Formats: sequence, structure tokens, C-alpha cells
Amino acid sequence: MSDEQRPIIIKRVKKVSGGAHGGAWKVAYADFVTAMMAFFLLLWLLGSTSEEQKEGLADYFTPTVASTETTSGAGDVLSGISLNDDGSSSSAVSTPMPDQMVIEKEQIDSSSEENAFETAMANREQDAFEDMASQLNLSIQDNAELSQLSDQVLIDVTADGMRIQLVDQDNRSMFRSNTAELYSYAERMLGHIATNIGELPNRIAISGHTDSTPFRNGAAYTNWELSSDRANTARRVLRNAGVSADRFAEVSGKAATEPLLPDRPDRSENRRITILVIREAPTLPSNL
Repeated sequence: MSDEQRPIIIKRVKKVSGGAHGGAWKVAYADFVTAMMAFFLLLWLLGSTSEEQKEGLADYFTPTVASTETTSGAGDVLSGISLNDDGSSSSAVSTPMPDQMVIEKEQIDSSSEENAFETAMANREQDAFEDMASQLNLSIQDNAELSQLSDQVLIDVTADGMRIQLVDQDNRSMFRSNTAELYSYAERMLGHIATNIGELPNRIAISGHTDSTPFRNGAAYTNWELSSDRANTARRVLRNAGVSADRFAEVSGKAATEPLLPDRPDRSENRRITILVIREAPTLPSNL
């Protein structure tokens, strides 16, 4: 038996992976670290952005048909956000920069101030017109001589300004027939009107109107010349009564083109003088 070879026994140790020393914990740890990084990134973004930028981000993350079809993953969601040199975030797509927002706010404030100023001036002018119309009507009624003409003076406030019309009647005309010569009572009425409207700074437009009755055939002098001459006569009376020359913006003759009674263009009421105290656009101060 001594000459026989001893049997060789080979022991194979089978190693079992896993357990407490496996690699699965590394994957879980990596997921945890990634989640924590995303969480701290979210906190950092919330702390370093303005309210307007937060609203922009909220709008960006709001689900829409277009975004759900084109957006996949955090990389696409954050692709529109970049970091400035100071570490603050800004949107590369539509989020306005602080300087831009300041400029836009100043423009909005300036526009609001301008609109408020224009509204205040327009309201003030409207009140002045209405007060002047009431004052002029009352002063005519209180005047013993002029009150007889009160039904021939039409005063109203229109979109163009305060309008005063001196209208003819069958039994009383403002001008002598077919001339630009005023009757004395009409001249006194114009002087009274000038005293009142002289208190306003607005410019004045005067127009003359006639009825549709033409001059005789072949006459060189027509309703156009007559209406123009009557308007200019009214301007001279207002000027002599104290209205400054620089306030007259327009003097025109309209003939029978704008009748007061369109259905009866031949009526005497269509013969009239119109004095318009023009509604002015407000002028902004230079330092606004």
C-alpha cells in the first residue's frame, strides 16, 4: 500500500455574491444623491429668482398640449434657463431681465401719468364749457334788451367745443337783407358774447351760413361771398369787444351747405352765424 499514490482531493469554494457586501446599495445611493441634488437645485432656484421669474417658471411647467408633446425629461425643461455671472438664473427664452423690467415699468408709469393728465385736462375743459354755457344763457336772460333775442341764440357743448349760434327768424334778422351789415341789436349781442367767451383761453372758429335762396341769375355776388363776409363782420365785432386777435383760428363762409333745418333749406333759421370755442387737445408739460 505504501507504493500506491495517495488520492488528491480538490476543494472548490463557491463564492456567493450579494449579501451585506454586494453592489446594489451603490445604485440606491446614487439615486438618493441625484434626488438630493435636484432638491437643493430647486431650493436654490426658488431663492435666487424674482417673483416675475417664478411666474415664468410656473407658466413653463404648466401642462399644455404643446409641452406634453415636445417636452421629455428634466434636460428639456431646464434648457431655457441659464446662469448669470453672479449665479442668478435667467430664462433664455422669454423671462425679462431686471433692467428690462425696470424700463418697461417706467414706460407704463409714464403712460399712466400722461393719460391721467390728459383726462384731467379734458374734464376741466368740459366743466369750463358747461359753466360758460350756463353763465351766458343766464346773462342774456337777465339783460332786458338782449332777452328779447334769447330764442335766437342757441348754445350747446359738442365734441368740437362750445357752439354759439345766432339764428335769424322771419320777423327778426341779424343782418340787413343780402348784406353783411349787422343790426344794432345783433351787434350788441355779439359784444355781450365776446365779453363772456373772452374769459376762456381757447381758440375760436366763426362760420357764416345762408338759406338756399340764390341771388338773381348772373349775379357775381353769391351766397358764398355773403356768408364769408358775414362771418368776417362777426369776427371784427368780437375783436373790437376785446377778444385777442391770436384766438381766431378760422373764419369761413359755408353758404347753404350746412342748413340748420335740412328738410327746409329755404327757411330763415338757416341764416345764421356760428361761433365755435374750440375744444383743445391738452398740452403736456415739458418735464413730464
